[in-house]
Amino acid sequence: VYDHERNSLKGEDKVLLEEIYKNFVRSGALLPKDKMARMKEINTKLAQLQQDFGNMLPKASVASTVWVNDVKELAGLSEGAIAQCKKDAESRGGKAPYCIVITNTTQQPILANLENRQLRERVYNASIHRTDGTGEYNTFPIIVEIAKLRAEKAQLMGYKNYASYALSNVMAKNTDNVYAFLNQLIKEYQPKAAAETADIEAYARKTQGADFSLQPYDRFYYSAKMKKEHFNFADDEVKPYFNIDSVLINGIFYAANKVYGLTFKERKDIPTYHPDMKVFDVIDNNGKQLALFYCDYFRRPSKRGGAWMSAFAKQSKMRQQIPLIYNVCNYAKAPDGQPTLLTWDEVSTMFHEFGHALHGMLSNCYYNTLSGTAVARDFVEMPSQFNESFASIPEVFNHYAKHYKTNQPMPADLCDRMLKSINYQAAYALGENLGATCVDMAWHMLATKNVPTATEAKNFEVKALNDVGLLNNQIPPRYSTSYFNHVWGGGYAAGYYSYLWSEVLAVNIADYFAKHGALTRKVGDDFRNKVLSRGNTMDLMEIFSNFTGLKAPDASGLLKARGL
Repeated sequence: VYDHERNSLKGEDKVLLEEIYKNFVRSGALLPKDKMARMKEINTKLAQLQQDFGNMLPKASVASTVWVNDVKELAGLSEGAIAQCKKDAESRGGKAPYCIVITNTTQQPILANLENRQLRERVYNASIHRTDGTGEYNTFPIIVEIAKLRAEKAQLMGYKNYASYALSNVMAKNTDNVYAFLNQLIKEYQPKAAAETADIEAYARKTQGADFSLQPYDRFYYSAKMKKEHFNFADDEVKPYFNIDSVLINGIFYAANKVYGLTFKERKDIPTYHPDMKVFDVIDNNGKQLALFYCDYFRRPSKRGGAWMSAFAKQSKMRQQIPLIYNVCNYAKAPDGQPTLLTWDEVSTMFHEFGHALHGMLSNCYYNTLSGTAVARDFVEMPSQFNESFASIPEVFNHYAKHYKTNQPMPADLCDRMLKSINYQAAYALGENLGATCVDMAWHMLATKNVPTATEAKNFEVKALNDVGLLNNQIPPRYSTSYFNHVWGGGYAAGYYSYLWSEVLAVNIADYFAKHGALTRKVGDDFRNKVLSRGNTMDLMEIFSNFTGLKAPDASGLLKARGL
């Protein structure tokens, strides 16, 4: 079909044929029989190894639990946090009255409040050594085998390495583009990181003495103390101004009306899978129904954690199907008769997920397989991250951020302290993502013969970070090789860069809006027509360039957007 029809087809018909053909080719359909058989073997082995890796991580997390005998060691934690440590200890066998559960990232959030330095060190070491063979679990043998098989798979397909194979099918296109992007960020980031670390160490020495040497397990603790002193801000101060209903109606829907001309009308007659859900008709600026939007915002025992967008039905002109889009979050629902109040992070998450929803709602494609969010991973997060920017635009913010009792707007001083605190110690957040990204890329740039052994794997990571100027014990990678589930157990092999890439796209889009009219229909309609409506019907870089006028993502604005 491809050979006979590709030259006669146009538009979406041609794009769909090329996408289907490309997927067959990437699966090895054109390989000789012997290589095709080997490809099947590799895929089978990879599936099993990735499952093995994923199964080992939670076991390693349990084995790495930090047990605490004396509640005095937990000084600095709130009563609620201590109660959780006690509850966790009971659920994990009760080896001691209290325990600290290791989360999936390198740094552990609980370190921000633990006063006991020895306990902080124990927690940090439990995190970084959870799967490196120091203790019961060692994922390096699995990782090395996965890396070898991926490299061999890429070679079978005619690529130098797995990164080249993976990137050939996304917006970035090749490793040169990814490294050019990363190197620009690293160069601008390094002096900011050094200054940030020096500030924290100087602050710590005020109370600990001039000889105090700041360690990785100290950073969150002293950073949190500095933040409290600088901004005197706590989430509980702003929650009364973030009533979930006002955030949705007077914030998210208000911005969508201003920018895209959409209106929203609640529907009580449409069945849902849970009574907490709400459904809205989405009416376009021409008065016609554009979509249905379902909200499922509240936590419940049977629900998996996190937040996401998906579709009961994707937009399709061929099927005359309007999109049926839903957003899911996990907010604690207030008791009956009381409003559900959110933190700023939760407000941002609502705007973020609605950005994905808009990508689905405003799609205008013939085939549902090409519509909405059916785009590459390094592009799909752009509309959601961009939509977050509307949350803090003064006109939008002042429209929804009102006290749930008095309806008074948030005081300017409180708003200023909140917004400034968001980007506090931003170099750390950027650095840990850059580190993880470069670790991912380094592993997937290897040919099969160059993959290190399991005993060499840890040193390989050290060298990889040093080579790009990111070897910094104060700012370790968000995920180290041995517990990097996105890469070894998930679908982000040679793809973790996409988080930063999408964020830069969003910053570039937001800059364009700011220059040409952030809340104007003219710019909104242009963005809708050139970007959100297109789905995967055009080259993604072309879609981006058609709107922004940029030939490639410009990373220079990211540091400014993060407050650096």
